[in-house]
Amino acid sequence: MLTILIDYGAGNLHSAEKAFQRMARETDTGDVIVSSNPEDVARADRIVLPGDGAFPACMTALRDESGLFQALIEAVETRARPFLGICVGMQLMAKRGYEYTETEGLGWIDGEVRRIVPSDPGFKVPHMGWNDLVIDRPHPVLEGLNSGDHAYFVHSYQMEMNALDQSLAHCDYAGRITAIVGRDTLVGAQFHPEKSQATGLRLIANWLNWRP
Repeated sequence: MLTILIDYGAGNLHSAEKAFQRMARETDTGDVIVSSNPEDVARADRIVLPGDGAFPACMTALRDESGLFQALIEAVETRARPFLGICVGMQLMAKRGYEYTETEGLGWIDGEVRRIVPSDPGFKVPHMGWNDLVIDRPHPVLEGLNSGDHAYFVHSYQMEMNALDQSLAHCDYAGRITAIVGRDTLVGAQFHPEKSQATGLRLIANWLNWRP
């Protein structure tokens, strides 16, 4: 089995690469590589889309990589390859984003990405650091994870859900923050699993073993 972490210039992928490679070894789930080559995406069995930065810049970068966007759409929408979006990579799964300017997303999850507005002004934005997950519904990628487990977040915008049945977990930051989304062969995590210690590694292992 081959898992691809898509490199479209939207962040340093070194720590994510190491975390996925470690868990692939421990779970005997094949090879993990980082690539910006559309041919690698086309032959991948599983696809990870990381991302750091602003929603419109990341979407533009993804579309501008020659053939990469088309290969991603073909793999995920037509061939139903299991997909994991991380941080802004999860946000890009939404219908649209409103960071700086309205930008069309991939449209895979029924939500919109908007700036975090805590109900308590003492809660600063960005939402940065450790927070407790609240599990919304069971899912194979959440096996062994429980409400109260910690995950590491760094973001100023979040996905506001229109379809709560696509929310797998959230956290509280003077208001609801979507933490994990999913439907069909798609999963997204707002937090960084590669920085979330045991919680993140368990999520990665579960996703690598998931057979949707």
